[in-house]
Amino acid sequence: MTIPTIRFSIKKLATRGKVAVNVPPHCFRHTYACHLLDNDAPLDFIQGMLGHEKASTTQIYAQLRGERRRELYRSYF
Repeated sequence: MTIPTIRFSIKKLATRGKVAVNVPPHCFRHTYACHLLDNDAPLDFIQGMLGHEKASTTQIYAQLRGERRRELYRSYF
């Protein structure tokens, strides 16, 4: 699937579900990475699942861990 196809599919599903906010595909990717981290998946595994070439890119997700990240996530989503 291409990124535009994914974007179109998500927009179509959001319209059907009467979701009024924009839901970019990256939100799903970010949420996936955060759930893996919250469930103690190792960073190298997450790096492979996200397709990051550099570990430093994946470590961005690990800067906020656990309850603090959940608290911030709830306040914005």
